[in-house]
Amino acid sequence: MEPESPPLTKRELNLRVFQGAEVPRILWQPRMEPWFAWHEELGGLPEAFQGMSLLEVYDDLDLSMRYVHYYTGMPDPVVQSYTEEVGVRTERLPDGDLVTTRETPHGDLVERSHETVDKTWRTVDFPVKTRADLKCLKWLFERTVYTFSPDNFEQGSRFVADRGEPQFWVPKSPYQALCQQWMKLDDFIYALADAPDEVVEVMRAIDDSYDTLYEQIVAYGDVRIVNFGENIHDQLLSPAYFERYLIPWYEKRAGQFRENGIFTHVHVDGYYKSLLPYLAGLPFDGIEALTPLPQGDVSLEETKEHIGDKVLLDGIPAVLFLPYYEWDELIECVERVVELFHPRLVLGISDELPEGVDESGIERVRWVSDYCDGSSR
Repeated sequence: MEPESPPLTKRELNLRVFQGAEVPRILWQPRMEPWFAWHEELGGLPEAFQGMSLLEVYDDLDLSMRYVHYYTGMPDPVVQSYTEEVGVRTERLPDGDLVTTRETPHGDLVERSHETVDKTWRTVDFPVKTRADLKCLKWLFERTVYTFSPDNFEQGSRFVADRGEPQFWVPKSPYQALCQQWMKLDDFIYALADAPDEVVEVMRAIDDSYDTLYEQIVAYGDVRIVNFGENIHDQLLSPAYFERYLIPWYEKRAGQFRENGIFTHVHVDGYYKSLLPYLAGLPFDGIEALTPLPQGDVSLEETKEHIGDKVLLDGIPAVLFLPYYEWDELIECVERVVELFHPRLVLGISDELPEGVDESGIERVRWVSDYCDGSSR
């Protein structure tokens, strides 16, 4: 009688979901890192986790891990730099805000950031405001270099170990980079209406700055799954803009990975009802963070109807881990997500465990772990 094969590790299971291979159990991969960082820094970890590291908490709860550099202390595998022509200076203001100035021959791009209570920097004054600033930004991106660091990836991969297939995200599409990182949304929309050719030129410069990064990721050969961290939702774009500016770029860049055996998924959260008709046709293997009712604006059944055979990453609305919702609502949701999407499912929280979750919420996380290994069913 042949000995039984050892059970699949979470890392192996993670890859098999994307490969479409047989999946013997449900992979539970919630993003807990921001919650852990917030409680460790400000609120204090629950008594059961006192003295534990992030990895020890993950293992205690029997969780899978997704990202190598998301609140883990590991360096980002994607490294951004400027050529010597670009001058960058920073200044800390008396109120604690940080001002970053990027110097160009056409004028300076000045950005102001504020550090929130959870130690996250948020942009409060965007660097690109006028039509003239677009020329500055185009010049800047023509001198911006993105590269892939195998050392950073391997360090993160060792950190994640067998808890999941190590992943990271590539820089945002040119449209999303402009409307989320470089411009206030209404300034961006006005620019698209008033100076579309100039905006497209900037988009082209942004895309060109990614060429080396994509080539290096492909050449490295050991990256299996990549995320497009787009944070797409209805409020940022119309279906017409989605068709014109985003889908062609996705086809180019996700296609570049697919041709070389790398799986991809894209982050879509918030409200996304207007984008439902496009989901099944997107050139990604999976979609991350699609947030259902009662937090989003789409039911689980509508999502299933519109994503085809793509992998769903997450699926449980984050609010169900808060005490305002009954346990039965969480249980019903988990069972329905699994019924609809398994085995094309990496079960998680859309989009992460709320930082304010207390010990009762952690018990809900533990219940899902037990459900996934069969002890709660």
